Parts: sequence; C-alpha cells; structure tokens
Amino acid sequence: MITTQTTLFSEIENVIKGLNFAAITEERKTVLQPLADYIQTKVSNQQEIRINFICTHNSRRSHLSQVWAQAMASYFNVKNVFCYSGGTEATALFPMAAETLKKAGFQIKTIADGKNPVYSIKYGENEHPIIGFSKKLDDDFNPKSKFAAIMTCSQADGGCPFIAGAEKRIPITFDDPKAFDNTPQQAEKYQERSLQIATELFYVFSQVNL
Repeated sequence: MITTQTTLFSEIENVIKGLNFAAITEERKTVLQPLADYIQTKVSNQQEIRINFICTHNSRRSHLSQVWAQAMASYFNVKNVFCYSGGTEATALFPMAAETLKKAGFQIKTIADGKNPVYSIKYGENEHPIIGFSKKLDDDFNPKSKFAAIMTCSQADGGCPFIAGAEKRIPITFDDPKAFDNTPQQAEKYQERSLQIATELFYVFSQVNL
C-alpha cells in the first residue's frame, strides 16, 4: 500500500519513518492480522471503522494504542476511522504515558484537572484532537455497537469474556510498562512500549488496500 501526503506533525512522521519493522515476527503478524482484516472489510464496504482499545485501568497501553492507531489511520489516509479506549475500571491516564506521546511529537494539552485529568491530544494541525482520559469500556464516551474490541492486556482479555456491542473481539496484548514505574528505566521502557505499539499499528494499517 502506498502512503499519500499526510497531515501529521512532522515530528510524528519522523518517528514513524524510524520504526523498526523487522522487529515484527511472523508469529506477531498472525496476532495482528485479524485487526487488519476487520479494517479492510469496513473499508471495502465503505463503512465507518470504530476500534476500542481495552485494558484493565485504561491508563497506559490502551491510550498509547488509541492514539497511535488514530495517527496511523491518518498516515495511510484510511478514512472514517474512530479510535477509542476503555478499561474494566477507570483510573487516570498515567502522566508518563502522556509524556511519552509528547516526546513523539503529539501536542498534548490538559483541558480539565483532577484525579482523572482530561487531555487534548493532537497529531496534526487540521485534525480533530483525541480526547484522552480514563474511562470504563462501556462509558457513554465510547461506542455502543459496531466496533472492534482490541484487548491490549491479558488481564482484561481474561476478565472480560464478553464485550457488549462488539462486532469482533481481538486480543493484541502488550507487556505493561507499569512494571518499571519509579525506576531509572521508566522513561526508556515507556518509550520502548510506545514504539512497539506504533510499529505494530503501522503494520496493521499498511495491510489495508484502499
């Protein structure tokens, strides 16, 4: 698939151009393929594409996935893609996750403070910002039907055998960078996880034939 001129911030495009696609194993591609197939089916039928990335606390991996998926849809010019995230419980978008996205070139602004802050996350000058905050997967902010539920952590995947309204449920799990919170490796490990998610979602959207 050939990319077209995108509207992403140049810093984000530079990160994308530096991704290591050789790091994706054939086994991992098999895990990612059902999401690519889901998107392809929607594109072929000219339908809206709704993807809800789900984790336990909706604080780290699910947000990184939501933001990178929306950016990759723009990068590959896949239209009518709407990405969401949710958890089995609501906590807060972890500050290091937001900081990691900021380092990748996303423009992040806090639009509401409190225990569960609300962020505006922009990936392009003329693109609608992603609204980032922690919420349960069935929150009114999220779609109620006609979406794919992507399980980004094994706990949520095991704890939620049924996702109401989901057309498809796809486990694409990632190791939790939370294990390195408050250690000297924290920033490095969040960056590592963010780049893995970006790389794999690049692969997913690169499989879509427009």
